[in-house]
Amino acid sequence: MAEALLVIEDEPLLGSELQGEFADQGWDAHLAPSIKEAKKLLLERDIQPLVVLSDMNLPDGNGLDLLEQIRSKCIIGEWIFLTAYGGVSDSVRALKLGAFDFLEKPCDPDRLAIVVAGAARSARAQRRLHDEELSKSGRYTPDAFLGHSAKSVEIRDMLSRLSGVPFSAVTITGETGTGKGLSARILHHNGERANGPLVEVNCAALPRDLLEAELFGHEAGAFTGAKGRHRGLIEQANGGSLFLDEIGELAYDLQAKLLKTIEDRRVRRIGGEREIEVDVRIIAATNRDLEARVADKRFRADLFHRLSVFRLELPPLRYRKEDIEDLLPTFIQEFNLAAGRQVETVPDAIYRRLIDYDWPGNVRELRNVVERCVLLADSSVFPARWLHLDAASQGIQGDSGSVSIGPDGKTLCLPLDGSFSLDEMERSILTEVLARNSSNVSLSARVLGTTREKLRYRVQKYQLKTADE
Repeated sequence: MAEALLVIEDEPLLGSELQGEFADQGWDAHLAPSIKEAKKLLLERDIQPLVVLSDMNLPDGNGLDLLEQIRSKCIIGEWIFLTAYGGVSDSVRALKLGAFDFLEKPCDPDRLAIVVAGAARSARAQRRLHDEELSKSGRYTPDAFLGHSAKSVEIRDMLSRLSGVPFSAVTITGETGTGKGLSARILHHNGERANGPLVEVNCAALPRDLLEAELFGHEAGAFTGAKGRHRGLIEQANGGSLFLDEIGELAYDLQAKLLKTIEDRRVRRIGGEREIEVDVRIIAATNRDLEARVADKRFRADLFHRLSVFRLELPPLRYRKEDIEDLLPTFIQEFNLAAGRQVETVPDAIYRRLIDYDWPGNVRELRNVVERCVLLADSSVFPARWLHLDAASQGIQGDSGSVSIGPDGKTLCLPLDGSFSLDEMERSILTEVLARNSSNVSLSARVLGTTREKLRYRVQKYQLKTADE
């Protein structure tokens, strides 16, 4: 289907010539000889042109005024102005209003064709971005938090309320896999900052020094390896939301720096000499008991209270198992579409197993189980073979195999017969290494050749016990 192009020109000969020329090039070209006719095409007939070629001065008004009205209604498209009487002030206003270009009459046809082609490419890019934002907004509505239990209804109600108010900070708590990330995206994409950026950072996944540089940014030469200027994540979130996942793992000294940034609404890059104004809404999430960490002097009380303007506690799946009725078919449909499968039937025996299981990994674990079963299904029936719920609950036992220690006492043997998922293998390895190192995270991290922060993230993911708990 041809893309629409609108010519707004009161000179009949020039208008007809432009309309015919672009129609010959494959455009669905329309002609409006006045502001009134242009408004009918744009607002009543809703032609949504990709490019608008408009005269500046028309019999019943000014083309710039029309652009300002149309922009306020969010009609996506690029505008090019043609005029024989344009001045500097008109050019400046046109560009401020977002016009693509400003050309004087008479305009060379070849040059006009090049400018229109560039405007079309720009407009297509704008439309893709616009469509992506609409898609995200549609995907991340409060209804995306699935479930008909009383707790889920309460959570959806709170998400709807928060989406409608200009809150400065909210803390989302709950076990791993309960939907903290989903809730953060719902709050961003349904609020007044939906058109701004959503910047996400996991505070447990990065070492302290790297996290500081990522959050606050740095100037060139601020430290070894800082070859250029870097805008930090707080700066990048300006006008939008900053999602701080696992906020409880943020280093104590960085907590003070973050609090100052939130309070002052200013950020100073590492090695920088000036402060930069930022307008950022904070969404924090944690699976830790922050009040207990405050009491233990591991989390600043002032930051805790600053982040807890609103608090949203997400219940574990084991306390709302009736929601599996809503979650299961949704996940099956998702992976049917992704893998071209047609799983439709869930036997009662399998459903009872899902209900009886306690889901230590919560909704994330359920989603992983459904993904595995749907992708490996051989028919339209949800397969029991790939559930592995007993293996997950015991941590190191599989349906058709088990973890064992090799004869040298230093080797861990894992079954490769499909009875263990990747997560179950990783959990088994971490459990054994922690047990051999007295549950010491730092020592276990050295043995595994990884960082303490990365190991702590996996310890939290699998809810393993450590020496510092």
